[in-house]
Amino acid sequence: MDLAKYIEHTLLKQDATKEMLVKLLNEAKTHNFKGVCVNSGNIAFAKEYLKNTDVKIVTVVGFPLGACLSEAKAFETEKAIELGADEIDMVINVQAIKDKDYEFAQKDIEIVKKACKEKPLKVIIETDLLTKEEIVKACEIIVKAGADFAKTSTGFVKNGVGAKVEDIKLMHETLKGSSVKIKASGGIKTKEQAIALIEAGASRLGTSSGVEIVN
Repeated sequence: MDLAKYIEHTLLKQDATKEMLVKLLNEAKTHNFKGVCVNSGNIAFAKEYLKNTDVKIVTVVGFPLGACLSEAKAFETEKAIELGADEIDMVINVQAIKDKDYEFAQKDIEIVKKACKEKPLKVIIETDLLTKEEIVKACEIIVKAGADFAKTSTGFVKNGVGAKVEDIKLMHETLKGSSVKIKASGGIKTKEQAIALIEAGASRLGTSSGVEIVN
């Protein structure tokens, strides 16, 4: 299993420095990771730094809460793509899921998907905050909204676990028969974890421990 081809090497910390970013990008080049996931303010630098490589530039919108206006998420998406983002990871409106306002949650995703045009859209559902039933409902909404991936976590939930094998299995079962794939993210630190999540159904892994996983 070529784990590097699953990994989106990630740096989304609030206190990330340019030195940390350059280190991440160099590691992505060295190991030929699937992509790097960076905040939108770092897209242009990352795009230039990784030109002439196959490493994709992934960014986040409505991050990490998902509670901003849908139009703000769409605007952020459009600007990110203009700057060179290859893929967009948005945060679902968790409040809408909790309130069972599924129509709003779906429309929120659809607005961002429209802004993505042909670029893949991943939807972070924040599994640490959801019940099993809510995870299933969120995945069903993602399918209806036409997004491309369901993603587990932002990694920003206090005392959150992040990606769990049992949640990936549940998501995989719910998404079976659709074209929606799964990105596991949050707390992935070891090769053993990575393999277990892939075997459970994940097609991508978002992690800041990419180097440790592939070595």
